[in-house]
Order: sequence, then structure tokens, then C-alpha cells
Amino acid sequence: MALSVQTFIKLANYYNQTAMLMSAICVQKGGIAIENYVGRFYAADVLEFVVEYGRRLTQSGIQLSPEIKSVIERFNKQFEHVRDLTTPTQKPIHEMTLSEFEKLMNI
Repeated sequence: MALSVQTFIKLANYYNQTAMLMSAICVQKGGIAIENYVGRFYAADVLEFVVEYGRRLTQSGIQLSPEIKSVIERFNKQFEHVRDLTTPTQKPIHEMTLSEFEKLMNI
């Protein structure tokens, strides 16, 4: 896939819409915290993809506006808070200790 600012904007919009939908679902389910919502893992994976695309876009030499650079930086900062939820770094559930599982599920 060729790197482009338009594709990055579409990915960023998709992530933002996903986060808004998850918030609405949490409210509808009785106000559960988003940290306890099972879809948080999917959202973290999507955010990781957006951050990686932004990194590649920055390194590609394409001239980026200051607004796009600030959006990339905002996603990077946001990803730092959820980095441990992305699936490549997780152990399979059957290999986790009880304390690791409880921490993962916010029990």
C-alpha cells in the first residue's frame, strides 16, 4: 500500500469513530468503564496500526503539514497508555498466571 496523507486521515477517522462507538456501547451497557470493555483490545490494535502508519509516513520523506504531525504525535502519546493491551505482546490466556489474568481483565 502506498503511503499517503489521505490514507492516514481515513485510518485516524476510523479509529476515532471506533472509540466513539465503544464509548456509546459502554454507556448503553450501564455505564461500564471503557477500561473494562472487552473491545478495548481491538481498539488498541487499531491504534497501534494508526501509529505505525504515521511513523512510516513521517519517515517516508513526504512533506507533512504541522497539523498532520501534531495528530501523529497525539496518537503516539495515546498509544503509550494502551501499549500493553495490543495482542502481539500478550501471552495467550492459557499461559497466564492468575495475577496476570486478573490485571489484564481489571478484576
